[in-house]
Amino acid sequence: MVHELSRQEARRIAVRAQLLDRPRPDDLVDVVRQLTLLQVDLTAAVAPNADLVLWSRLGAMAYQSKDLETDLGNQTLVEVFGMIRPREDLALYRADMAVWPGPEPLRDWQEYVRDWIDANRGCRLDILDRLRSDGPLAAREIPDTCVLPWQSSGWTNDKNVMRLLEFMERRGEVATAGRQGRERLWDLAERIYPDDRAVPRDEARHLRDDKRLRSLGIARGKSTEHQIEPNDVAEAGEPAVIEGVRGKWRVDPEQLGRPFEGRTALLSPLDRLVYDRKRMTELFEYEYQLEMYKPVAKRRWGYFALPILHGDRLVGKVDATADHKRGVLRVDAVHQDVPFGKKLSAEVRHEIEDLARFLRLALDLPDE
Repeated sequence: MVHELSRQEARRIAVRAQLLDRPRPDDLVDVVRQLTLLQVDLTAAVAPNADLVLWSRLGAMAYQSKDLETDLGNQTLVEVFGMIRPREDLALYRADMAVWPGPEPLRDWQEYVRDWIDANRGCRLDILDRLRSDGPLAAREIPDTCVLPWQSSGWTNDKNVMRLLEFMERRGEVATAGRQGRERLWDLAERIYPDDRAVPRDEARHLRDDKRLRSLGIARGKSTEHQIEPNDVAEAGEPAVIEGVRGKWRVDPEQLGRPFEGRTALLSPLDRLVYDRKRMTELFEYEYQLEMYKPVAKRRWGYFALPILHGDRLVGKVDATADHKRGVLRVDAVHQDVPFGKKLSAEVRHEIEDLARFLRLALDLPDE
């Protein structure tokens, strides 16, 4: 059976799956389990992405940054491959770690990485010895004994120890043990990861697809390939078509036919509701770009504008900056994609005030 959905039904499924409806959740770990991940991005124009995502769901009364630090510290949650995940989900990645950079036949880039790691076997063993005796350590505290430099046209060029640590993380040899400011602290994976049975690769892939679909509600079966976290869900869930949207979709059957009560929320630009810009455009008919990499004169909405969710629609953007030196959350503009009535304006204002409360900053609004 192929489920036939309207755009509105698809949007409501997506919003509800992302815990952005009513009632709000009240448990941090349960939120991460439902979302499956929090992307680690430390851009602090407003707040780091993980904090913004959790605040959007829980609100300032139920969440403070130290709560996430606590759960990472006691390893209820762990950071792996730049994502914060529930500790128990690591079992779904261990089989892939064991064969990284992948099963044969390897692609050209996989062969290059494999050969580079092999050439620097001595440095890899030095890192393991140093962590075993002195870990956890930041990358800058680990001597570079690589014999073959890492070559790249990007910022990682010649960042030998950091690249080797990241590849060793993919191999399941080292893990992120925490952070010291913005720096990751590295340790032996055996000290961080639970000693759970690794789920076989095919079974793990299916389980990851199932979890991803539950977190998204509705997604394409096939999409552009992403190395860390795919946007598609293969054969998870049940087939669906969306009125006015091309292509084949998969829907979580548990989300079908459920009531919906929306609310107003401010989102991180990296929130999973909007992270897949193609899906965002198709379902929400919403125009958005993260403009932090654009010249100031070419920005339409701001350096780190926050999408505004109202019910099952994305209705605008908030251009805000956390100015900790002045102790204020400065709001330069509230961009309205649709005209805001008094009720919506008040709800957006309430969310901005709650964000300032979460950040422990005074509020500097344009009309004040």
